[in-house]
Amino acid sequence: FLVSGSVSAVKTFFQVKAPCRTLIQPLGIMAIPPAFADLGKSAKDIFSKGYGFGLIKLDVKTKSTNGVEFKTSGSSNTDTSKVTGTLETKYKWSEYGLTFTEKWTTENTLGTEVCIEDKITKGLKLNFETTFCPNTGKKNGKVRGAYKREFLNVGLDVDLDFAGPTIHGAAVAGYEGWLAGYQMTIDSAKSKMTHSNIAVGYRTGDFQLHTIVKDGSEFGGSIYQKVNDKLETAVDLAWSAGSNGTCFGIAAKYQLDPDASISAKVNNASLVGIGYSQSLRPGMKLVLSALVDGKNINAGGHKLGLGLELEA
Repeated sequence: FLVSGSVSAVKTFFQVKAPCRTLIQPLGIMAIPPAFADLGKSAKDIFSKGYGFGLIKLDVKTKSTNGVEFKTSGSSNTDTSKVTGTLETKYKWSEYGLTFTEKWTTENTLGTEVCIEDKITKGLKLNFETTFCPNTGKKNGKVRGAYKREFLNVGLDVDLDFAGPTIHGAAVAGYEGWLAGYQMTIDSAKSKMTHSNIAVGYRTGDFQLHTIVKDGSEFGGSIYQKVNDKLETAVDLAWSAGSNGTCFGIAAKYQLDPDASISAKVNNASLVGIGYSQSLRPGMKLVLSALVDGKNINAGGHKLGLGLELEA
């Protein structure tokens, strides 16, 4: 009886305790930190997504049977009546970790991008980009590199210019929710550093704090909070040295139901933006937006926006 009872106790220990150890181990490992450009992205999305002031837009995404993705976008500016459009095709060769992208714009600019990811070494992504304008004969090239792993995300971009390449470098380190990043730009033709930015932040599952100093003269920060499953809020602040004024804005997004959401934002210039998104059916989304100048309501000049997104 004692022996059988001991065996049962040992079995119970491993069945109960082992999963506990499995849950505890990952707590010391932080997910890969975001790239420098994506720091504070959650707050930026609350301020930017769901709006299209002064534009009538149409976005169409389709995918062929052989895996080629097509993305067509067109917009008309209601103030200038200028119409712009882009056509993008993308093909992923997953077996070799390759992605080929072709892009054409109504400004008659052709772009080609080749990307290879996680093949040379895990976490390494290389992009080779070229653009060509037939009208002017202007050509541009760029090589992008990014390496990411736990606690670290590093990126390096080089513009291929015969006069002297411009080098953009950035690195973000993260530990237990804290994030610290540095970004710089070096103009090799002038042998000088043209940009130097520092960012510090903190993030959890439902809260993000982001601060940044640009070239030692511009200061900014944002706070993002997911109040619950339906409500998200964000606050954005900016201040420049030599200026007595501080720019700030408040934004929120509320999910009315699984198919509809409403967004609103206001800044210290009394500009009020409202956006409404409605999923009409799977693959079809309607976006309505309006921008109102609170200081000159009777003077007019307010902007409306209409967008339709199709995906198949």
